[in-house]
Order: sequence, then structure tokens, then C-alpha cells
Amino acid sequence: MSTKKILMICLGILLLAVVITYFIFSTEPTASSEGATKQTAMLVDVVEAEHGNFQPVIQATGMVQPVEDVMLSPQVSGQVIRRSPEFIPGGFVQKGAVLLQIDPSDFRNTLELRRSDLLQVQTDLNMEMGRQEVAEQDLALAEVDSLSANQRSLVLRKPQLDAIRAQVKAAEAAVAQAELELSRTTIRAPFDAHILSQNVTVGSQVTPGDELGRLVGSEQYWITLTVPVDKLQWLSFPKSDDETGSPVVIRNSGWPKDVFRTGYLDKQVGALDDQTRLARVLVRVDDPLAREDTTNAQRELMIGGFVEANVQAKEIDDVVRLNRDYLRNNQTVWVNEDGQLSIREVEIILTDSEYAYISSGLSEGEEVVTTNLSTVSEGVKLRTGESENASGNNNQQERNTEE
Repeated sequence: MSTKKILMICLGILLLAVVITYFIFSTEPTASSEGATKQTAMLVDVVEAEHGNFQPVIQATGMVQPVEDVMLSPQVSGQVIRRSPEFIPGGFVQKGAVLLQIDPSDFRNTLELRRSDLLQVQTDLNMEMGRQEVAEQDLALAEVDSLSANQRSLVLRKPQLDAIRAQVKAAEAAVAQAELELSRTTIRAPFDAHILSQNVTVGSQVTPGDELGRLVGSEQYWITLTVPVDKLQWLSFPKSDDETGSPVVIRNSGWPKDVFRTGYLDKQVGALDDQTRLARVLVRVDDPLAREDTTNAQRELMIGGFVEANVQAKEIDDVVRLNRDYLRNNQTVWVNEDGQLSIREVEIILTDSEYAYISSGLSEGEEVVTTNLSTVSEGVKLRTGESENASGNNNQQERNTEE
């Protein structure tokens, strides 16, 4: 068969395939829509907005520190001859209790010497007073009226009397100093204290500046909290010693859930934290070591420990309270308004650890959408579980009526 004939046959077959393909696609059945497409509303959960007067709880963290904290140091040198049994780490002492006794022998001898010097100059003063009386009598017998004031003072021995009186004052001061140094050989507790460290014992030689031990006050501790500056206006601080600030509930991660301590706002530190730039406030806790607790239910606070604190803020009037989780971006709230999504901008005056307090943009009883939506735009159709239940009940009633 020739090449030309083969090409004609191939071309014919190709044309026939094109015609058959066109016929198949042109006669293919098409689907037709029947009825209108029904748009289904999104099912959401909602909560009603709560309106009223509320007291927020501001949550913060802080560190425990003592109100009174001293490093005990001697003011005189000497050998320690007695140490109180209570002066040990962990011990408790009352204000004025004797902690250490430095050998007072040398100081007693010095005091006796100073008293002897005082007695000597007092005797000299009495003798000089006698000489002055004799001088006054001699001057009166001489009947000399031409003396100047300075000459008269010299004749009456006024300079000698002033010198003796100065010596008496110096001797009295020396006695007082010797008595003071003798009293300093007895080292006492400056306040009701808890002993944190003790660095000396009987036989130790001490000098001024030595660190004998660390004492902290056992009556009160402070907790230093850091809070945002804009929340300070909602905190209450005492204006006098008879007042108390906002109550504070204190918890520690190592305590059982139902165990807490109670304190009160005491002071506002007038400086921001260097790292966080937050305001610092002091919370006062009485009986921090729970020594007065007869139930053994309270836990003691440890100096340097970190705690969580819930501060009771001032009451906020006429606001809507909403869980913080239901706030959306840019301070907006999603509201179910007549079955449609309404995106509301709200004004928030304060947020605490759980709630946001809204002054405008949301009213009492409005339904706030709590479900996270994939499509968020104004006017999107919404339906709630309650509305579905109501619709189902209505349909059931209609069927029962027809039957």
C-alpha cells in the first residue's frame, strides 16, 4: 500500500474521532437546580451581660520581706562571757531580752576612775567657792571703787571659778560616757525578734562592727507587690495608723488550696520597679510566723518567698461585668442582636484576673457570643441552642395539631 493511501486513512480516522467526541460532550445531560438554596445560620453559645455594682479583685505577685531587720553588732570591744540560750538560729526573743554579755570588768574600773575624777573637781569647786567669798570680803574692806569690770572680775577670782566649773562639766560627761559604755557590754534585743543567724559564742572576742547575728521583727512582715500604675486608683491605702487599707488574700504555691493568709495594703512605694516598670505597694501581714494561731491551720511566711496576692479593690458602680475570655480584638464584643451578629466597641474601665468592667457599649441582658466563629462580619445570621429547642417544640406542637 502506498504512503499516500496510508496518510488518507489516518486522517479519516482522526476526523471520525473528533466528530464522535464532540457528539458525546454535546449530548451529555446537565444537572438542574430545583428550589432556592437555603442559608443556614451559625449555631453559637451566648451569655447575658450582667449589670450592677462590683468589687474587682486585682491579682499580683510579690516577695515577703521583714518590716524590721537588723544585723546585730557590738558598740564596745571585749570578750563574750555569756550567751542567751534563745540566741540561736530559729529562736524567738522578746524586746529587751539579754542576748550577749561582754566582760564588763574593764568598763567598771573605768567608771570608778571617772567618778573619782568627778569627786576631785567637785572638791576643787567647793574650795574655789570659798576663796571667792574671801575675795569678796577683802574687796569690801578695801573700799576700792576705781576698779574696772575686768579688774574686779580678777580680784573676785571669776576666771578661776569658771575654769573649775568647766572641769566639773567635763568630769560629769566622762562619768556619763563610762556608764554608757558599761551598759553597752550587755547586748539586748531591740524588738520582739526572730533569730535568723548567730555568729558568736562564749569566749569570742568582739569589736565594734562585727556581725554577731541577724534579727528580724516577728510581729509584722511586708509583702512587696507590683501592680500596673493605672490600677493604683482602685486601691485603698490607710491615711492614719487607726485605718487599714484594702484587704489582701495571700497564697503560696506550696500550701493547700484552702489555706491562705490575710493582709492589708499599707504603703505605696514612690518608685517604679526598675525591670518591670510597675508600681510597688506594700502589704502588711500581722503575726507572719503564725505564733498566735491556736488552730494550727495557718502557714508561716518565709522571708524571700514568692506569693500570690488577690487585692480587694474599691467598688465600681453602674457597670457591666463580663468574663475577660469573651472580649475580642480592639476592645470589641460579639453580640447576638435579633439573630444577627453585632460587633460592638466597648469602653473598659478596669480588668482584673477574671472580669472586664464595661462602662458603655454593652447593656444589661444583651446576649454576648462566647463561641469562636470562623466567619466574622456584621450581620451574620446566628442561632442559639435555646432558639433551636423553641423551634423544635413549635414544630412538634404543629404536628400534634394536624394529627
